[in-house]
Amino acid sequence: MLPVANERGNDQTDPNKKNPLDFILWQAQKPGEPVWDSPWGPGRPGWHIECSAMSTKYLGQPFDIHGGGGDLIFPHHESEIAQSENASGKPLAKYWMHTGMVRFQGEKMSKSLGNLVLIQNLKKVYEPNTIRILFLSHHYRAPWECTKGDIKTAQKRNNALQKVWLLQSGQGKPMQFANEQKRFFDAMNNDLNTPKALRIIERFAKRISQQKGQNITNAKAFLMEVFHILGLTINS
Repeated sequence: MLPVANERGNDQTDPNKKNPLDFILWQAQKPGEPVWDSPWGPGRPGWHIECSAMSTKYLGQPFDIHGGGGDLIFPHHESEIAQSENASGKPLAKYWMHTGMVRFQGEKMSKSLGNLVLIQNLKKVYEPNTIRILFLSHHYRAPWECTKGDIKTAQKRNNALQKVWLLQSGQGKPMQFANEQKRFFDAMNNDLNTPKALRIIERFAKRISQQKGQNITNAKAFLMEVFHILGLTINS
């Protein structure tokens, strides 16, 4: 734990600490930093207490969802929990949702490294649906590498889904899709398993396209509902 904490600003040699992993509640004044007066001398709030103060002031305690990148679990979020829950005796948040780190050319994508792939630049080349499918194809908790090949695959998946909207419904029996409907919502209710949900609707879209003479009106209506849930749009 110490190497991780030290990497994120911890000073284990601070003589005021009882334990090298103790985190700062009030940061003593340093040259060039914002400063306020306090009973503990001039300084500013520590990193972790800032977030506890803001969230509990505006959202109360407990609030519903606390999110952030997976790299914030320790020490930031665990420190928030330690101070907030000991101060109030209540849970800080009901659900924690941590996103996996996106990597680019072998390194974590971050502002400090300057290796960001910006959505506004991707939109100059790819449709919004392609970009959304790129993200949906990775579970939000899982780290992943952003590559051009991955984006091209998302583009093909989008094109395949869009073809369904060009199909005309037949006059035969209505197409049955209760199984796909259940499996899609089971996947989404299982910690937002969007990669699995996406695969289910892709197979469903392929099955729609293979129907000969059946009434696919209700099937397409369900697919439209799924598109709305996933934030996808109909291009045709």
